[in-house]
Amino acid sequence: MILFLLPAGDYDPTEAAVPWAALRDAGFEVRFATPAGKVALADRRLTDLGFSWLSPWLMTRRAELAAYRRLTEDPGFLAPYAYGDVEAHVDPADITGLFVPGGHAPGMRTLLEDATAQRLFARAFTRGLPVGAVCHGVLLAARAQDPATGRSVLYGRRTTALTALLELTGWNLTRWWLGRYYRTYRTTVQQEVTAALADPRHFLTGPPLPVRDTAARPGRGFTVTDGNYVSARWPGDCHRLAADYLALVRAHTAGAVDRPV
Repeated sequence: MILFLLPAGDYDPTEAAVPWAALRDAGFEVRFATPAGKVALADRRLTDLGFSWLSPWLMTRRAELAAYRRLTEDPGFLAPYAYGDVEAHVDPADITGLFVPGGHAPGMRTLLEDATAQRLFARAFTRGLPVGAVCHGVLLAARAQDPATGRSVLYGRRTTALTALLELTGWNLTRWWLGRYYRTYRTTVQQEVTAALADPRHFLTGPPLPVRDTAARPGRGFTVTDGNYVSARWPGDCHRLAADYLALVRAHTAGAVDRPV
C-alpha cells in the first residue's frame, strides 16, 4: 500500500487529491495516517471560505476540488491509521511507498512537527521506497533524520519545495486581513529546506513565473526527481507530480527504482 501522511487538518486539497486519484485510478491501494487516527479534512479556506476577490486565483480549482470530494468518500480516507499505530503495528513490508502533501494553514504543524511522522518518512526514504512531497510537505523530509548519519534524509539529494517567491507573494496579497495565514513559520520553507541540504544549489526553484498545470497539460508543472524521491513546489505542479510519482511507484513495483547508497 501507498501511505499518505496527513495532518489533523488544513492540508491543501489539490496536493492530496490529485496524486491520490492518479494512484487509485492506476489500481494501487492507498491508505492514510493522521496524528490520532481521525479523519482529516483539508483547509476550508481553500475549499469553501475563499479569499474575497482573490478567490479565482487562490482557491482550489473546480476539477481538483471534484477530485478532493471524491477522496473524502474513499473508504481508506474514512478509516485512517494513527501515526503511532503505523510505526508500532504495521509491517514495514506492507508499505510500498509514502507521500506527503503540503498546506500552509496552522493545522499543518500537527504533521510537520510530529516526531513519529518524521521517523515514518525517514524509514520509507532510507529503505528506497518511492517517496513524494510537495510544498510544505518537503519540510517533513527536511526534518526527517537518517539514523545512520544524524543528518536530514535530504542531505546529498536535490529537491524543490514551496519557493520563497511563492510563499511571500501569497502572504503579501493577504496579510492585511489574514495575518500570517500564508506564513506557517517565520522562516520560509525554502530557507529551512535549503539549510538541510549538502549544497544550497541542490534546491531548485524552477521557472521564475510558475504556471498552473492541468490534467491535459501536466508539462506546465515543475518537479525534481532524485532516485526514489520526487518533489514539487505548489498545487500548480500537482498533475505533473502525480504522473512522476506514479512512474516511481511503477518502477519500484518492477524493481527498477534506484536505491540510495
